Amino acid sequence: MSQASFFVRVPASSANLGPGFDALGMALSVHLEMGPVINGQVPVDAKMIDEYHPGRIAFRTYGGVGDVWMRSKIPMGRGLGFSGAARVAGVVAAHAQLHGVSMDALNAARKNLLHASTQLEGHPDNVAASLVGGVTASASGEVVRVPLALDPVILAWVPDTQTSTEKSRTALSATLSLSDAVVNIGHTALLLGALATGDIALLRIATQDRIHQDIRLANAPGSKAALDAALSTNAWCAWLSGSGPTVAVMCAKSDAKQIASQLPQSGDVLELTIDQHGAVII
Repeated sequence: MSQASFFVRVPASSANLGPGFDALGMALSVHLEMGPVINGQVPVDAKMIDEYHPGRIAFRTYGGVGDVWMRSKIPMGRGLGFSGAARVAGVVAAHAQLHGVSMDALNAARKNLLHASTQLEGHPDNVAASLVGGVTASASGEVVRVPLALDPVILAWVPDTQTSTEKSRTALSATLSLSDAVVNIGHTALLLGALATGDIALLRIATQDRIHQDIRLANAPGSKAALDAALSTNAWCAWLSGSGPTVAVMCAKSDAKQIASQLPQSGDVLELTIDQHGAVII
């Protein structure tokens, strides 16, 4: 077991990307960090987390020993994958404590780490993106990174309100019509193809959803207004990030500031990129 000083850096994520419910995720360039408390020392800008914190639970579940600290710039309860990132940080920190800080060892263990994180989170979309980085497709315990022929800016419109993912999921229908399922499968396939080939013109239709987004937006008028505002600009596409209330907007870097100025002033706008690294040990 390693007693060396290290910490883990993990990106936020946006889940679903419209139609890819519980399967697609995108890592984003805002992060949290976690490390073991050694000799009672906690970084001045960090806090020791208690036994009920999702990151601490993940750390202990995966075999970590002792206390851990965390510092985070990921907004909580806003649909940017805070709990998923915390759980990934916990299992990766435990792995590093048990097996050392080698990135080669981390990469070799990613499938096991994905399984552990998914078991704790309940669905793989956020944890896969935070663990692996980039845009990910995950199902049945497997994850692949989607090839990207684009280098977009992701604007995250983040309001002050919070959303409970658990409560949001209970509002969704337990059954789907065949036609809605077919549309979402087709749009998910189209989205993966558009991202891989750089076909910007397809992104708007490819991010349309019939499973969850309209139901969630019905209870989030601010998010609906932000999504409509984004789609009235020359943004490539936009979607409700996870269960919301954040709205993610994909666009060219040259258009980002103009598009951001058109979004409702009731939320902050973060100008982000796609994080390509995923979880790293430092």
